Amino acid sequence: MLEVDDVHAYYGKSHILQGVSFRVGEGEIVSLLGRNGAGRSTAVKTIMGLVPPVGRISFRGERIDGLAPHRIARRGLGYVPEDREIFPSLTVRENLLLGMKSAHAPSRWTLDDVCALFPMLRHRIDAPGGVLSGGEQQMLTICRTLMGDPALIMVDEPTEGLAPQIVERVRGLLEQIAARGVAILLIEQKLTIALAIARRLYVMGHGRIVFEGTPQDLRENAGVREEWLEV
Repeated sequence: MLEVDDVHAYYGKSHILQGVSFRVGEGEIVSLLGRNGAGRSTAVKTIMGLVPPVGRISFRGERIDGLAPHRIARRGLGYVPEDREIFPSLTVRENLLLGMKSAHAPSRWTLDDVCALFPMLRHRIDAPGGVLSGGEQQMLTICRTLMGDPALIMVDEPTEGLAPQIVERVRGLLEQIAARGVAILLIEQKLTIALAIARRLYVMGHGRIVFEGTPQDLRENAGVREEWLEV
């Protein structure tokens, strides 16, 4: 579904991504792991067209490298940024409706669907987004992305700064989304979450992919964990 092939990216003269290659298949949950500064967030921003890529990025059999972000989104690729980027003065309902591609376009996801995934949204549907807790805002951002009916969503650090019980809710939400046939590329630092829900894992270090395998492969490879993941 998503294929990233020998992709490079730069911030000014800084060479951030240095020949990154990986793939995400239909309906998969794939985790992209690594320490801060490894290039994980840059990778998803590059895929989404927010950072100019050098190399080949294909989605559903068509090249998307070089396209504008809104054109990439319309092809069915969703992006949940690390900083959430909700509209604090708009209500929960308004934030969700902004995620729709078009009021007339058919979608697998409706307001009722996303409120069923996370009932808090129904209870707070007319509240301003700015009064929600950090965990609630994270749920709102994920559900707003679903309203655009993506075939794949890239979720950047969804559990960062959240209490343990909210982390478990986020995990459950991602699993429910995958059960509905949506593929997920998860950028995550918490190994427990990544190992529990991902089918395959990639580890990044210094702008490159340094490991690829299953959760069990990573559990059995102490050297990779010590060199590239553990603090």
